[in-house]
Amino acid sequence: MSVQQKSVDTIRIISAEAIQKANSGHPGICIGAAPIGYELFSEFLKFSYKNPKWDNRDRFVLSAGHGSMLLYSLLHMFGFDVTMDDIKNFRQLGSRTPGHPEYGKTDGVETSTGPLGQGLANAVGMALAEAHLAARFNKPNYPVVDHFTYCICGDGCLEEGIGYEACSFAGTQKLGKLILLYDSNNVTIEGKIDGVFNEDIPTRFAAQGWQVLRVDDANNLLLLRAAIKKAQSDLTRPTIIICKTIIGYGSPLADSADVHGAPMGEANLAKMKEFFKWEEEPFVIPDDVKQHCAKIAEEKLKDEESWNSMFASYEAAFPELAAQYKLFMHGIEPDFKKIEGLFNFIAPEATRASGGKVLAKIADVMPNIISGSADLAPSTKTELKGVGYFTPENRLGRNVHYGIREHAMAAICNGIQLHGGLQALCSTFFSFADYMKAGIRMSALMNIPVIYVMTHDSIGVGEDGPTHQPMEQLIGLRSIPNLKVFRPCDGKETAAAYISALTQSNPTAIVLTRQNLPQYEGTGLKALLGGYVLSDCEGTPDVILIGTGSEVELCMGAKQLLEAKNIKVRVVSMPCMEEFERQTAEYRESVLPHKVKARVCVEAASHFAWYKYSGDCGEVIAMHDFGVSGPAKQVFEHFGFTKENVAEKAELSMAKAKAEREEIIADSKK
Repeated sequence: MSVQQKSVDTIRIISAEAIQKANSGHPGICIGAAPIGYELFSEFLKFSYKNPKWDNRDRFVLSAGHGSMLLYSLLHMFGFDVTMDDIKNFRQLGSRTPGHPEYGKTDGVETSTGPLGQGLANAVGMALAEAHLAARFNKPNYPVVDHFTYCICGDGCLEEGIGYEACSFAGTQKLGKLILLYDSNNVTIEGKIDGVFNEDIPTRFAAQGWQVLRVDDANNLLLLRAAIKKAQSDLTRPTIIICKTIIGYGSPLADSADVHGAPMGEANLAKMKEFFKWEEEPFVIPDDVKQHCAKIAEEKLKDEESWNSMFASYEAAFPELAAQYKLFMHGIEPDFKKIEGLFNFIAPEATRASGGKVLAKIADVMPNIISGSADLAPSTKTELKGVGYFTPENRLGRNVHYGIREHAMAAICNGIQLHGGLQALCSTFFSFADYMKAGIRMSALMNIPVIYVMTHDSIGVGEDGPTHQPMEQLIGLRSIPNLKVFRPCDGKETAAAYISALTQSNPTAIVLTRQNLPQYEGTGLKALLGGYVLSDCEGTPDVILIGTGSEVELCMGAKQLLEAKNIKVRVVSMPCMEEFERQTAEYRESVLPHKVKARVCVEAASHFAWYKYSGDCGEVIAMHDFGVSGPAKQVFEHFGFTKENVAEKAELSMAKAKAEREEIIADSKK
């Protein structure tokens, strides 16, 4: 047996042993796709195990993330900081080898995968980033950015809608350095896929502009090698290599759903070892395999050494360009205070329009921003003027036509961000955030600063009706850990939202209006605190009005009505609950003192987020149903979003607070 084949079998056995020890996992793909993984890592993948974040490494994404032990075995065998103890600790609490790959937790893992199709779309984003950065920085004889993105997916990734969206986009954009290896084993959890997924994959991908190659026996390393070489030779289009594999190959459960998502059992593991003539002790890698893989890993270090030498010459020949490249890869952090006019807003306007102006000013000093939209840039105001669109003919374009592909757009942006060198931003109407939810959630889980601009943020959309009027979307996004949701009330708060998004590591959703809003004197950088006193009164307020976005205007109007009755009112703008909650208890108390029980919270969206701030005497003016079609002003009035109703609810809350105080006093006298 060749050492190459023995290495493949080692991946199979070690993966199966780890899954058996954990009594949890997915052995089928690890065993069936082991030849694909080995061939990539040994013959093609450009990496440095000593420097896993080397800029010009090839990117590898295991989109079928349930096969994580396949990746962990490969990383261990090729020198990455994944120890045998890590493998033995597979899927355990606190382990560096979790059940699905997690970005930032395991050395060599490029992205968190698991929800099928997300990784495939991430890979598309990485390939897009490579193409854009190569066009910007490469010079003849200086291929500073020059690498492939490889992705292994299964049947499930291609069944998911996001798979169609991402692959259609990649073909349209002719991302020739994207190579997809399709582990085609015809089995999912429920059994054979014939009844649910029997389409002509070669024809589908050819129609989407891909090069289509087949390997009818993925156990044949020579066939795999030839196919990958052919894929590399055509840079005019992405390539799918359809690799026919047998799930759980060599085990008694081969070619069945029984080996997909559960340990195979000690008896079946023993029989599989007999099939492969395996005589090693558990979790022991044969010496010749160790030496073979170590030699390959050491040899691959020369790629980084060669690149470093080339970059030194590049830096001498093109010092300004090299400096800019380093800036891109390190991350650009402008001095926002020096951006002229960033907070200059006078006339009423929609915050989507304000956001467009802010983005334009920031993009001038942050040339690494790449902005895209799901066919809505003219409405979301996120097109960067004068820098063109990214196309096969213009890789320098900084705008991206994602088409009407919201789900893939979010995940592609994750891939762009993960690649490094670019700041990803995408936009759509807020009601379509649901289509993007999985991708947004993955941004938050990975703690990467993708910016999501969501416009047409409420029933203020008006005539388009309830299908386009967001109601539950705000609370949905606010429920995602590690995601900041900004809903600014004017231009200056919108500028602050962008500053927050570009100065922190976590993702941000910036939620903006279609309708015009007034500009306020007291807004600006205070919005970075999440919530603050926009308009106050003398002494302790009788009532606090809390609003976000367009409803701050109602609070300010209600304040005037109440003050005419000698009621002392404080108006609090709460553009970002997440940021407000990060402030000290003392600061939060200064804004919302506990002793002021009378409060009204106003937001033209779901009411669920607000009871934390309204308290037991407070009132919440919010949505309890879907919207209706009609002129925006009439729709707001229909649902009680008027300054008169806010003032009325304020007096009701004050009466409740007074009654509570009187009850407490009465009880104390008993």
